[in-house]
Amino acid sequence: MRSIQAIMVAILALVATPALAQSSLLPVQDRQSGEGEGPFTTLVIKGATMIDGTGAPPEGPVDIVVSGDTITGIVRGGGAPTDGARVIDAIGMYVMPGFVDVHGHNGDPKKAPDPSYGYRLWLAHGVTSVRGVSFQFQQNDPSVADSRQSANNTILAPRLFPYAVFGTPFPGGPIDSPAKAREWVRWIFAQGYDGIKFFNNASPPVLEAALDEAQKQGLGTVAHLGQRGVARVNARKAVELGLGGVTHFYGHFESLLDGQGGPDYPADYNYLDEQSRFAWVARLADQIVDPGSEAWNDYVDFLVAEGVTLSPTFNIYSASRDVMRARTAEWHDRYTIPSLMDFYAPSLTNHGSYYHDWSTADEVAWRNFYKPWMRLTKDFHDRGGRVTAGSDPGFIYQTWGFAYIGELEMLQEAGLSPLEVIRAATLNGAEEIYAPKGTEPPFGLIKEGKLADLVIVPENPLANLKVLYGTGHLRLNRETNQLERVGGVRWTIKDGIVYDAPSLLQSVAQMVAAQKAARQ
Repeated sequence: MRSIQAIMVAILALVATPALAQSSLLPVQDRQSGEGEGPFTTLVIKGATMIDGTGAPPEGPVDIVVSGDTITGIVRGGGAPTDGARVIDAIGMYVMPGFVDVHGHNGDPKKAPDPSYGYRLWLAHGVTSVRGVSFQFQQNDPSVADSRQSANNTILAPRLFPYAVFGTPFPGGPIDSPAKAREWVRWIFAQGYDGIKFFNNASPPVLEAALDEAQKQGLGTVAHLGQRGVARVNARKAVELGLGGVTHFYGHFESLLDGQGGPDYPADYNYLDEQSRFAWVARLADQIVDPGSEAWNDYVDFLVAEGVTLSPTFNIYSASRDVMRARTAEWHDRYTIPSLMDFYAPSLTNHGSYYHDWSTADEVAWRNFYKPWMRLTKDFHDRGGRVTAGSDPGFIYQTWGFAYIGELEMLQEAGLSPLEVIRAATLNGAEEIYAPKGTEPPFGLIKEGKLADLVIVPENPLANLKVLYGTGHLRLNRETNQLERVGGVRWTIKDGIVYDAPSLLQSVAQMVAAQKAARQ
């Protein structure tokens, strides 16, 4: 039996810092004939109700005209010419901009070795752009190459924006000074990355230099301000130093502690024991100032004034408040590959598999933790702050695509209206990615001149976000007294290429079935 010291060393390698995968993922296969139609000289989406991504109310019927990869016409009331065009009959359906997932990871050889598994699930749920933070924690990261192939549509994948993890080994050696930090940032820019993900593993002077250089290079910055570094750099401090985005809850509560300099953890707390780490972080809710107090409002106003973006990723921790529900989600049997279910199971070494002896008290603590976390997000949003949607898939029972729709539901739970949720998932996400570049995003809105990234759904997502799940929504037909499944994305369009979402899901189901058969 392994000693507890050996187990802790293994956990450290997996979670204390970004880990290097032991071997490479499978290469992404070229997009095959029949995997997507187009782009077309003219594509007309007829008769849909349009939710344009700005937050404006829906309107319809409209005909949307696409030429090649670009939206070239929006005909309100219908009547767009269709001679020679590829026509999608969307009468009675709803069309939105393609969704943007600002917190993406891909699999690894242990849990999900084929990158196309996640890519297909994202596309099947209407996600046409993903920011990887990062896509892979390994040397010889293929994410930049994948992003270029996706941009050329030679692989079947959303549009990919890879971020490098700060500290990734580079030819210049250790990053042990502000000058080295700037050198590393310039090197990352030259490699073709779009931004940097920080894990709170740098001293304030080094972090400040890296953030300043990133801004000069037009690179985005986002941070997971974990417990190991938050005593020196909480969210307020990181934003003061120039950070562009805060993901998860880390750093916020430590910026709002009530009359104490740091979190009050029990004497036997151990960050490397993930049950201890995640159980006790929820107890921070009992140590902060009152929501709505002067100190609370001062912090919210500070974040808004600094122009930081929040991508809360509520969904990735949702199992903490009801692990049984997360473990038995209805999509796991058909769409979650067995190796991923193995990874999700309680484990001393797999990151996020921390339900070793999860109690009612732990779940209650997390339910209480969500209240101020969601209140902070809502207050920030209501005062003009930008909130985006990120799913952080591949951990804690959160499978690609399904996790993203779960995040949309939880943004509504936090108090955003359905229209505001759609804006967070579309325009806001596009703006977060492109703001550091100093340009307007080419997608994120249904507007003439924008890229034809669109998602078409048979049911009204504003009435029920559950109709966006790949498994659809189960409801009772009150005329027949029979249960029926409705919804699910019908078509996802990226760069004017039309993907049949049910076919993508079927291809994923075949991957799952094949892995199950190989285990027999």
